[in-house]
Amino acid sequence: MLYDNAQLVRLYLDGWRLSHEPRFKQVVEETLAYIRREMVHPDGGFYTAQDADSEGHEGKYFVWEPAEIKTVLGPDLGEIFCRVYDITDRGNFEGKNIPNLIHANGRIELNELPDAERIMADARHKLLAVRECRVHPLRDEKILTGWNGLMISGILDAYQTLGNPAYLAMAEKALAFLLERAYKNGRLFRTVTGGIGKLNAYLDDYAFLAAALIDAFEATAKPAYLDKARELTAVMVEQFWDPQTGGCFFTGMNHEPLIQRMKTGEDSAIPSGNAVATMNFLRLFHYTGEQAYLDKAEQTLRLFRGHMDQNPFGMASLLCALDFYLAKPKEIVLVGKRDTPEMRDLLAKIAGRYVPNKTLVLVDNDGKGTGYVPAAAKGKTTINGKPTAYVCHNFTCSQPVTAWEALEKILEQPTPIQRSEK
Repeated sequence: MLYDNAQLVRLYLDGWRLSHEPRFKQVVEETLAYIRREMVHPDGGFYTAQDADSEGHEGKYFVWEPAEIKTVLGPDLGEIFCRVYDITDRGNFEGKNIPNLIHANGRIELNELPDAERIMADARHKLLAVRECRVHPLRDEKILTGWNGLMISGILDAYQTLGNPAYLAMAEKALAFLLERAYKNGRLFRTVTGGIGKLNAYLDDYAFLAAALIDAFEATAKPAYLDKARELTAVMVEQFWDPQTGGCFFTGMNHEPLIQRMKTGEDSAIPSGNAVATMNFLRLFHYTGEQAYLDKAEQTLRLFRGHMDQNPFGMASLLCALDFYLAKPKEIVLVGKRDTPEMRDLLAKIAGRYVPNKTLVLVDNDGKGTGYVPAAAKGKTTINGKPTAYVCHNFTCSQPVTAWEALEKILEQPTPIQRSEK
């Protein structure tokens, strides 16, 4: 499913930031290679899912027997590959084998093999070429707006963290596709099928796409993305917001009438739409200073306060929004030209560090910025013409720094939790 891969990308990126374990980075890169190979519409946008079945058998496209491996790789390398990836005569899935590194033996074998990563990567490439000749599983080629928003956010996170420009191109193309095909005359559609937007969008669709647009603003410093996120959020509020008790309904005003409109903050296989909407409100407040965004975030958090206390694991995404609200983000402001090696290096190092609650904005040398600059950072300039960083928190800013080591120390400092009695 597209949403599984979208969320796994961000999970493994966080794991890589915390540990710099190469395998986590590899999972991200190979997951996005799969998405680009199998799940991308020619005009942009991502398909919904790929079946597990082909030719009437579950997993047939994906499983192997030892003899097949040895035929492709040769007996010696084939034997090593089978030991590393748990491929046996007995099988690990209905008599066949799903290549995996779940067991310690495979990882030990890899560690003991000289030049293992290159050799195994080459072997996997050869096996992939053979697998491509098999009958492919069917693919669900609907393009769901909300799930695409999740995927775009994951890809943009990978671009910022790993620096691959192909990721940015893929994300921006998908955003352009959705804004052209799924958003017409102030109305968002749930799905794009045959190039045409269909069905009224739900809360998740608005919230996830707006989040992707905010992520695109952070990744590119293009104000148009934040403008569009604000526009989409305004439509979401008009259609979904409950003025009586706060929070958003799952269905909008333009949906067919229901006996009762559902409103929930619980996560399912994907984050809660109310949780993502709340995080969007908070991020937009910190970029624009508009009190209305903060008010709606606070109303939603108050609405679900009891639920978060009673069922914290089911409300994990709202708890993340609550943490963002109470701790307040580190507002990182970088002053200088974006397209210089020094600035690109600074951006990559920031993205490679785990800073869960942050906003990021670039300001030109003349201080004009992108149009959205935190109030505490207005008027900041470069030092000696070098890219210069300021970290603002709770309306005060750090001293300017130009060296990564100095910025890293500031980012390492914990942010005190601001307790609220509201």
